[in-house]
Amino acid sequence: MRVSTVKYETFGAGAPNAGSRLATSLTLAAMSLGYGVVQLDVTIVNTALDAMGRTLGGGVAELQWVVSAYTIAFAAFILTAGALGDRIGAKRVFMAGFAIFTAASLACALSPNATVLIAARLVQGLGAAILVPNSLALLNHAYPDDHERGRAVAIWAAGASLALTAGPFVGGALITLVGWRAIFLVNLPVGLVGLWLSWRYASETTRARSREIDLPGQLAAIGALGALAGAIIEGGAFGWEHPAVIAAFVAAAILAVLFVWRESRTAQPMLPLSLFGQRLFALTSLVGLLVNIAIYGLIFVLSLYFQRINGLSAWWTGLAFVPMMGVVLPVNLLAPRLAERIGAACPTIVVGACVSALGCVGLLWIEAGTSYWAIFAQMIAISGGLGLLVPPLTSTLLGSVEKARSGIAAGVLNATRQTGSVLGVALFGSLVASEGAFMTGLHLSLVVSAAVLMLAAAVIGLGAPARG
Repeated sequence: MRVSTVKYETFGAGAPNAGSRLATSLTLAAMSLGYGVVQLDVTIVNTALDAMGRTLGGGVAELQWVVSAYTIAFAAFILTAGALGDRIGAKRVFMAGFAIFTAASLACALSPNATVLIAARLVQGLGAAILVPNSLALLNHAYPDDHERGRAVAIWAAGASLALTAGPFVGGALITLVGWRAIFLVNLPVGLVGLWLSWRYASETTRARSREIDLPGQLAAIGALGALAGAIIEGGAFGWEHPAVIAAFVAAAILAVLFVWRESRTAQPMLPLSLFGQRLFALTSLVGLLVNIAIYGLIFVLSLYFQRINGLSAWWTGLAFVPMMGVVLPVNLLAPRLAERIGAACPTIVVGACVSALGCVGLLWIEAGTSYWAIFAQMIAISGGLGLLVPPLTSTLLGSVEKARSGIAAGVLNATRQTGSVLGVALFGSLVASEGAFMTGLHLSLVVSAAVLMLAAAVIGLGAPARG
């Protein structure tokens, strides 16, 4: 691989008091709002699908793409967004992404049909992809001390995890009280507040003036991810041996090879493959992928279980997820302190993954009509483990690269995690899709989740350096 020399310079000083503790705290608040509202939209839409179908007249396929369009765009564009932040400054790019996300949310709320809604969701995912890695880059810039950065990332992750698990509950409440369009309108005030806080208090990062955007690499990445997601989604509907599904898998493989070939030869790659030569970076990226396959897929099938098997409404389904919502925040805040006491972050990640896996195993005896209180503790364990592992996972990845590459590093982590979300929902959805075989598919999903989480624990536990 050819390596180019990139000249870095400091750009801007941010607000007059950007170096103060107040400005730093409010910068953290803005970053947390941005990441939180992005994660909320990952799960909140699931509770509104029936209402959307009745209003817009879309079939099942259209509703699947309403969910998937957002996540695919999120995963496909996030790497370029990190590089763009490195080039022109993370603050500028973060604010642009937040503005795009907010405007697209309004377009979603006003959509007259399913086609327009899907298109608006794609743009919304683009905005999410732009703002997320640059929010981490700004946090990395605002908190140079490792311990302070770890605690800041814990707060940032806590808001996102809370929003993620609150999605079904908030969605159910808004749909019941106002209607499905409200789940998008709620993003508008959050977006305006986040934009103002960012503009007023965030300090701009260093920028690499000569950092180029790898357009061929970006196109190959979009094609590969889109083809892979489409193959998995349609494979569940048409069968894995359908010619179109096979063709999509082949296209995804070819485009992935072309992507790697391009990245290994361009002077300024979209994804510097040299990053994966750093063991901690490679391991944390893989763990992020595995964890999201397990957790996002499981949240999806549990939502279907509550509504289709136990007959709960969107409102009561949301209430069923309140324990998961409530436990994530305190555990997120506990995680960096536990890592400090242990003296290393990786053992904390291992513990979190194992706790979530045990929660999945504890749900294996779930049946149609099982009492909610019989699965209460298991749901707490699943979300508690997630809350424990995300902050040290994120902080470890950021700490494994030099600060000048924090934007692209954050982009890789989020790209792998969002790709995991697409794979998890598609895979687990296909397992429960067969008529009359939902519970068998749910049990198999729980086995897969537990196995994937234990694999993640083994990857980071056995592969990381002793003090990682």
